[in-house]
Amino acid sequence: MQYKFGGITQKLIYWNIACFVVSYVVFGLLRLVDIDVNFIQYVSLSSNPADFLWKPWSIITYAFFHSDLFHIFFNLIILNFSSQLFLTFFNQKQLLGLYILSAIFSGIIFVLSFYLMNVIAPLVGASGAIMAILVAATTYSPLMNVRLLFVGNVKLWHITVVILVIDLLQIRLDNSGGHIAHLAGAFFGFVYVKLLENGTDLSKIVSSIIDFFVNLFKKSPSKPFKKVHKNYKKPAEKTISRIVTKDKTQQQIDEILDKISRSGYDCLTKEEKEFLFKAGK
Repeated sequence: MQYKFGGITQKLIYWNIACFVVSYVVFGLLRLVDIDVNFIQYVSLSSNPADFLWKPWSIITYAFFHSDLFHIFFNLIILNFSSQLFLTFFNQKQLLGLYILSAIFSGIIFVLSFYLMNVIAPLVGASGAIMAILVAATTYSPLMNVRLLFVGNVKLWHITVVILVIDLLQIRLDNSGGHIAHLAGAFFGFVYVKLLENGTDLSKIVSSIIDFFVNLFKKSPSKPFKKVHKNYKKPAEKTISRIVTKDKTQQQIDEILDKISRSGYDCLTKEEKEFLFKAGK
């Protein structure tokens, strides 16, 4: 029920949890029977562009998988926090569109950065997309008051700046690829809101693609059978031609007139006199 009616934030959280649980549980069970499969290499985004040729799906899947429990736990806390702020001003489709597009953008920047540094490494985690959502909300309403536990009320931009500074300070340390993805996502979130304020909604790209595939596999509603009743008219009886009728009447009149001319009117019968009288009206 929570997944069905909770909105896109809950769905994103459940999708991330499902990917993490399935990957670790399924492949963990396989190791018990001596089947060792490195699933990370199939879903992670590699900084080697050549790897994209045999796993193009990784530009999306990396943003739904995580390396360990600590990684996914804190990512989903920030995802829930930033999504609630984002949905204060924007809608569900925009949130999903921003998540997908920022994940793609962050992945591309990660690949280009590591390729230029001649470093080959995998990337997993939703951090880049989450940072995009947080920065997008901050860009739109930087002065929003947020109440933090043990801290009190602070401005939203204070929280965002602290997180960005931490990423900048750690970019040369461990997990530099993750921090590059964070910063790339933050930049995309900023650009997304600025374009949106100018009337360009990039999330419509994702919405249009999703709607296309949904409508493609959606069954068209079947129309109920309608019984058609057709009224059949009784064939009209053929009428006797007036010309034929007129000829017979005229013939009988002519015969009566001939009889009068030969023997006189008094020789006519009562029926002939009545017929002649009616015909003369």
